[in-house]
Amino acid sequence: MDSRQCSLIRTNFESLTDSPDRTHALSNSFYSILFARHPETREFFPATMAGQRDRIVRGLAHIVDGLDRPESVLPLVRQLGREHRKHGLDPSRFACLTEALALAVEQANGENWTRDLAESWCTALDLITTAMSEAAEADEGPAAWVGTVIEHRLVTDDIAVIRLQLDKPMDYAAGQYVSVQVPGRLRMWRYLSPAIPADRTGLIEFHVRRVSGGWVSPSIVRHTQVGETWVLGSPLGSLGARDDGDRAGRPRLMIASGTGIAPIRAQLMAMAQRTDNLPTHVFYSGRFPYDLYDLPTLESLARISPWLTVVPVVENTETPLWHTGSSGPGTAVREGVVGQVVAEHGTWTDHDVQICGSPSMVRATTFRLRAAGVPVARIHHDPQP
Repeated sequence: MDSRQCSLIRTNFESLTDSPDRTHALSNSFYSILFARHPETREFFPATMAGQRDRIVRGLAHIVDGLDRPESVLPLVRQLGREHRKHGLDPSRFACLTEALALAVEQANGENWTRDLAESWCTALDLITTAMSEAAEADEGPAAWVGTVIEHRLVTDDIAVIRLQLDKPMDYAAGQYVSVQVPGRLRMWRYLSPAIPADRTGLIEFHVRRVSGGWVSPSIVRHTQVGETWVLGSPLGSLGARDDGDRAGRPRLMIASGTGIAPIRAQLMAMAQRTDNLPTHVFYSGRFPYDLYDLPTLESLARISPWLTVVPVVENTETPLWHTGSSGPGTAVREGVVGQVVAEHGTWTDHDVQICGSPSMVRATTFRLRAAGVPVARIHHDPQP
């Protein structure tokens, strides 16, 4: 694709998603067209589409943002192609997804639809379809993994650590994430980041926070039983696979909030097995001290890793009266919003940056770092699934 087409698509997509109403309308149109034209695809989606409808827009936003940098976006598109094999969907059918998306975009544009827009979107969607199909057809690995729960442990009122034994080892890069389907929530796939590096015996660990009103996370946190089985899709994401910072000799800045520490924790564990690590600063944040549930693990790593510095950050140092569990770490913490604390802590313009947390935390922290002079090309985060 040429730069003009990339710019045209990006501007158009931003106009179609510039409000929640327009975003919902685009996603609703996509699924309505898909199910009307290809009713056989309905079985691949959950009975309730709450939370599912906007996922296609978030994924597309990440792809659109990187259209002019194919080296950054094509790996994710190929991963999606491999990951979709878990549905048993023939790769030749990926075209029905992009066909529905093209029609939804056309309808959303209405009278503003032009020949240039049509040709640009067609080029982009053909590129996506081809990359997904070729990757799925070429992959000889498992389409999915089955994991048996061997440990379920509540570490706070609303965070659980889950360990599973997979039926076969999964070769993922520390920092990636996978889709997960749990018993009783058929086709309600959720994305979780392994909190440990890939294990040759097939052991895997997830940290899950209960989301109020959620369909899946409350069930995982409160009702997971040892012995039950989960289904996992292929690894996704690029955080753990990046090595451009290493090649350039840049130190690392890693920022996480809550259970967003999981992909960073996995990378730190993998790094601790090497001897050639560059200086790494980790800012681990939460709203209250008890949100820093995994700080002891990070501090243990820091004690044996001279290249690692860990800075705990909380927005409120006092534990709320309604909290009944542990009050959190006894060590000193920095108080404030993590993006501001990081920006004021030092100069990061020569660092390779990773941010893992809620969409609002990622946006706010990115804004702070860019305002402090960190080049946007060095700030990395995976799409919010």
